[in-house]
Amino acid sequence: LAQQGHTVMTGGYCGMMEAISRGAEEAGGNTIGVTCAEIERYRPGGANPWVQVDIHTETLNQRLEVLTRQPDAMIALPGGIGTLTEISLALNLSVISPDRATPIVLIGPAWRETFETFTAQNDGLISREDFERLHFCQTPEEAAEFFKDKTDRN
Repeated sequence: LAQQGHTVMTGGYCGMMEAISRGAEEAGGNTIGVTCAEIERYRPGGANPWVQVDIHTETLNQRLEVLTRQPDAMIALPGGIGTLTEISLALNLSVISPDRATPIVLIGPAWRETFETFTAQNDGLISREDFERLHFCQTPEEAAEFFKDKTDRN
């Protein structure tokens, strides 16, 4: 994505967030990390060294606002409850504000299974149109190709 000219925003911390920031920075891209005082009270450490711009929020809700409202698109790798929260909030925002809807790309088979099961178990409560706002990819390379195609068409 960084090679395509996209700025890469992550949660700014360790693990996959650090690997993504490092990869983007090493590819010559710009990186943003969104960190939070509430998180750092139980897990000190601050932003990873590959974050070029740290948007530091006080609360987790403020962090979620930045992570879900500022990007032009979202990509989610396999993750935990925080990642699921971010996806759900972004999807809800795209439903209630379709003019501000951003692509939401979910990588790996678990996300498709999770959302298909959730949709099926709540039959009639979640529209097919809302489910189709999610784009499922098997690999990061497939996700990058998805965005390359979007960029090439614009």
